[in-house]
Amino acid sequence: MNEKARTAKPVARKQGLVIQELPDEVLVYDLDRDRAHCLNATAAFVWQRCDGKNTTGQIARTLGRQFDCAVDEKIVWLALDQLGKNHLLDRQPAPPPALVGMNRRAMVRAFGLAVFVAVPVVTSIVAPTRAGATASPLPDGSACSSDSQCLSNCCQGGFCVASFHC
Repeated sequence: MNEKARTAKPVARKQGLVIQELPDEVLVYDLDRDRAHCLNATAAFVWQRCDGKNTTGQIARTLGRQFDCAVDEKIVWLALDQLGKNHLLDRQPAPPPALVGMNRRAMVRAFGLAVFVAVPVVTSIVAPTRAGATASPLPDGSACSSDSQCLSNCCQGGFCVASFHC
């Protein structure tokens, strides 16, 4: 690995995000792009340590201590690649030339990553806009909690009813 890559200090994006930490993952909602991201434990661990102070090597060593095993720095680079593609980094260093274009499957095959550390995964979905989420009123007989949810604009007893019953 070249020296420039070895001393890279990535920075996680924090502005414009809603972050919810759970025991085995971190959920991140990108307010600017209306995208929701689920970071598995490994991707979350890497992202949380992208503070502009830690090098990729330091992050890998800390991850290894967390899982009590040796962790190849390449796993950190894989996480950074996914985080960068999902706009979750403010500063993403250029990866070492040997890793450019390598996907998760190829990396696992090529380097035989330890099974003790989960391969970093960032799963993303496009979240519906507020207008899209409320654009379809409910037909009569549907469960509701307010008049505005019903096509008839009439919610009674927790169900949409025909407007002549209101």
